[in-house]
Amino acid sequence: MLARVLAQLGAADAASLGPGDDCAVMRVRGELVVTSDTMIEGPDFRSAWHSGYELGWKLAATNLSDVAGMGARPTALTVSLAVPGDTPVSLLEEIARGLDAACRALAPGCGVIGGDLGRAPVLVAAVTALGELDGRPAVTRTGARPGDTVAYAGDLGLAGLGLSLLFAESAEADGTAHGRALPGLRKRHAAALAAQLAPTPPIGLGAVAAEAGATAMMDVSDSLSLDAARLAGASGVAIDLSTAALESGFGVQRGQAVPLVAMLTGGEDHGLLATFAPDAALPEGFRAIGRVVPEGEGSLTLDGAACRPSGWDPYTVVPPGS
Repeated sequence: MLARVLAQLGAADAASLGPGDDCAVMRVRGELVVTSDTMIEGPDFRSAWHSGYELGWKLAATNLSDVAGMGARPTALTVSLAVPGDTPVSLLEEIARGLDAACRALAPGCGVIGGDLGRAPVLVAAVTALGELDGRPAVTRTGARPGDTVAYAGDLGLAGLGLSLLFAESAEADGTAHGRALPGLRKRHAAALAAQLAPTPPIGLGAVAAEAGATAMMDVSDSLSLDAARLAGASGVAIDLSTAALESGFGVQRGQAVPLVAMLTGGEDHGLLATFAPDAALPEGFRAIGRVVPEGEGSLTLDGAACRPSGWDPYTVVPPGS
């Protein structure tokens, strides 16, 4: 089984020894960034909706974007999978193919260098991603200052819109997933479904933003409003988002109309939210969506009015279909 899975994975440029021993060996030239994430079948994904390839792709993309959010260049992933005993090996091969393809497409030179296989009642995936800063300091959430421009790169609201469509048209009354409506849904809403099932965040723009002088940055995984409030809180400022800028920049994406509420509260696009000095030129791929203002009663406003952050919270019970 392991041999069949490893056969789907290419090498990482920074690894001098890949899978096969107790540990991989990597060449490191400076500071590393490290992030870990776990996805569990049920709360984080539904097998009836994802192909194995899409799941592998999403596992890579969601972790690569965290590395990019620090201004780093992704270099390697480790992936641990625990699956039910009756899982076909072909599904694990498909997951591996998706992992490898996402690395090649989104972060060339990055690859899976090791991990673990085990058994669990449902599919559980734990990924650790590594990245190099190439001599630059990490871009954290703490550097935004009043007057800075707030900018965003990547899809915005598409993935959340896709999830809403899946619950509305491809779920049972109790919220469990079924795939009967999926082919038609994929055809009618290709962009939104792709953004949810196999997102393509702008990984390379993390290092570009760092080189351009980004004062603060993070990837947006839980929603723009939640994560903007987190960045503002970490920096001791507030962020004022602009409805006009959001709607003009992201109202239509890949042919799909995206309402403002989806932009503000939808998660899982894994785009990059960054702040730049007022006189800085925004790197290509980033759009201005607001500005940093002095800290007030709340950390987030929309057109100057208080805005309550909302989005994905794993410790909040969400009714099926919500």
